[in-house]
Amino acid sequence: MTAGRTGGRTGGPVPAYVPGHGLLAGRTTVVTAAAGAGIGAAVVRRCLEEGARAVVLGDTHRRRLAEAAEALGAEFGTDRVAAVPCDVTEETQVGALLDRAEDFGGVDVMINNAGLGGTASVLDMTDDQWGKVLDVTLTGTFRCVRAAGNRMVKAGRTGVIVNNASVAGWRAQRGQAHYAAAKAGVMALTRSAAMDLAPHGIRVNAVSPSLAMHPFLAKVTTGELLAELTAKEAFGRAAEPWEVANVMVFLASDYSSYLTGEVVSVSSQHP
Repeated sequence: MTAGRTGGRTGGPVPAYVPGHGLLAGRTTVVTAAAGAGIGAAVVRRCLEEGARAVVLGDTHRRRLAEAAEALGAEFGTDRVAAVPCDVTEETQVGALLDRAEDFGGVDVMINNAGLGGTASVLDMTDDQWGKVLDVTLTGTFRCVRAAGNRMVKAGRTGVIVNNASVAGWRAQRGQAHYAAAKAGVMALTRSAAMDLAPHGIRVNAVSPSLAMHPFLAKVTTGELLAELTAKEAFGRAAEPWEVANVMVFLASDYSSYLTGEVVSVSSQHP
């Protein structure tokens, strides 16, 4: 990626891609919802570029997961990349994902990226629609925080957990009651879990992105809505997924050693 490239559909230039600086050297990282082309895939690449000992990818989409692991293994080394199908609504699958990290010395960094959206008025939203979004986005994050936290405590490891929230947890948007409630819950979970884990030297923080453009988002979102959201961004463009991933890597690194229980906005959006 080069400086000066126009970002998204409209707006200003995207800055140059930032090279790795060894921020995660020697650390085993686990990432959920890690296949495809969004923030999860971007943070996996950033972790490898930052020198992670290994990255264990989890995702529900088995074909994309296998393809991602194969491509990353070819680029960074098959001994640094592993993939495990993982549905965060299933405790046993979350456990299996973390079991795979034990093959690389155990989890040092847990990045909880899995989430589920949707659009429905609260007047028409069904219990099933509400429950599915909450189970993946909030309860799924809780399951991963609990599982990773227990592994780190048992190993006596001063690890890091990074959750993916959203500005939707702070700001109102029509048709997003379930998603907004779930992401606000992720923020509250982050703050409280940080207090529970601080005595063990484990930090828990979250990012709160506004609009990060990737092919899947463009496929499931109308052009009108994307234009509306982009217009709210001060830079006149959506973020690149790697720009969000950069902040996640910062939170996972020793550069944020005195940060815990924080939700960092990765956004140029104004009210």
